[in-house]
Amino acid sequence: MMRKDKLKVLEEVWDDARVGEFLDKAPLGDENLSYSRLLYAYRSMRAEDFARFVPRFIASGGDINATNLAGQTLLEVIEAHTKSAPFREILSAFDAAG
Repeated sequence: MMRKDKLKVLEEVWDDARVGEFLDKAPLGDENLSYSRLLYAYRSMRAEDFARFVPRFIASGGDINATNLAGQTLLEVIEAHTKSAPFREILSAFDAAG
């Protein structure tokens, strides 16, 4: 049973301003800034919002091939996540285009 403060939010609004806020996120500890921002977005957004985020991220100078402290890209990290297929497709499409 979910706690009241952890209820699932349905039909959450992800307008352009909210998606853009992830371009200003500070890095997680000593992680690479680009990697951290991608990870934040992956953890927080639905795939359709992530698809809107990635081109803005790249246009702002973000690197979708940035690595974490273990030397892995986000695409490599999420390969084993069971629900990550749409996110992997998005990252792969932009990686191939870049």
